[in-house]
Amino acid sequence: MVSQDASSAVAEAFTEEWGRVVATLIARTGDWDLAEDCAQQAFAEAVRRWPRDGVPRQPGAWLTTVARNRATDRLRHQRMAEQRLRAAADLTIAADPPDEPDLTEHRDDESGIADDRLRLIFTCCHPALPLEGRVALTLRTLAGLTTAEIARAFFVSEATMAKRLVRAKGKIAHARIPYRVPPAHLLPERTGGVLAVLYLLFNEGYKASAGPDLVRTDLCREAIRLARVLDALMPDEPEAAGLLSLMLFQHSRRLARVDGDGELVTLEQQDRTRWDRGEIDEASGLLDRALARGSAGPYQLQAAIAACHAKSPHPDATDWGRIATLYERLLEVMPHPIVRLNHAIAAAMAYGPERGLVLVEELEAAGELTDYHLLYATRADLLRRLSRRDEARAAYVRALELTSSEAERRFLTSRLEETAPL
Repeated sequence: MVSQDASSAVAEAFTEEWGRVVATLIARTGDWDLAEDCAQQAFAEAVRRWPRDGVPRQPGAWLTTVARNRATDRLRHQRMAEQRLRAAADLTIAADPPDEPDLTEHRDDESGIADDRLRLIFTCCHPALPLEGRVALTLRTLAGLTTAEIARAFFVSEATMAKRLVRAKGKIAHARIPYRVPPAHLLPERTGGVLAVLYLLFNEGYKASAGPDLVRTDLCREAIRLARVLDALMPDEPEAAGLLSLMLFQHSRRLARVDGDGELVTLEQQDRTRWDRGEIDEASGLLDRALARGSAGPYQLQAAIAACHAKSPHPDATDWGRIATLYERLLEVMPHPIVRLNHAIAAAMAYGPERGLVLVEELEAAGELTDYHLLYATRADLLRRLSRRDEARAAYVRALELTSSEAERRFLTSRLEETAPL
């Protein structure tokens, strides 16, 4: 049996090092499946050896070395097999022996990107791939998210997402899309996909779609780190600064979002003295810099909404009217049903639950979020505020049926109990 310390170390190493190990191997071998396979073998080796030998001082370096050794062996055996086949077929081959696999350190200075993981994101976000394929492939390869987790982020079935991942990898192989970072003047054409990847990566960390914990801090930290690199790389791109600002505003509330027992705390009930004022100040500066360029995109608008919450000293001081207006502007550039749902919530807070309920019911009738638990949780909350207890209970039950987050299930269960018949 794996000791608890070793087991925890392997789990922590997976969340912190998976992307680095896979990105390093893809950069050296150009083989996506080989990189994932060898990374998995390295972690399996850690499960076997760390309880016996102890956790290494530098787990990431240990895992990378083991994975690279596995990749070297696989490539060497593949080369030898190819040589034997050629010899058996009496093919004429070059007199010079084949090169050994080159797994030495490598950097492409043309783009100015010195981080393998960010380089991998730009590679995944090749314009020849459909946008959803770019994002899904990066989340799978870089962040180590499961196919099920990615499917939930896209509101599709696991089988559908698995097919998308296969198609994306197949496109890279059959179209011979090179593993390389484009020169600086071509980076903007991939920026949209890169921003989307970082946005979804942060969202999965900020509110985990499954599992015992509401927040996966490791994913949030990694998304923020990469967003900082991207902002430094593209200082004239206001949406990069806007996205980093949004992340920092949201991340500033992390300590107040759950209580001592790990239970979810709603925004209006959070202890605002626990919000990170340093991150809020940094986010405010980034947002001001981005908005000064006069082209507010979806990430800047979302950051502006987050700023309304972050700068309110208490819930009653929140300018919900401004938030509702910002969501209306966001809908103009990002007409997504989730944005419509958030606008409905803001309208309910600004103008009363009746107004919000009308918007939620319109969204429900459109049928775009029929499997989204927060649609029903929002409807239930509005009905609860209107003292329509029986209808609220039915909506809470439906929300519970759809959520995979244990923290959210506990919260919804408590709200369901509050609406029990008197």
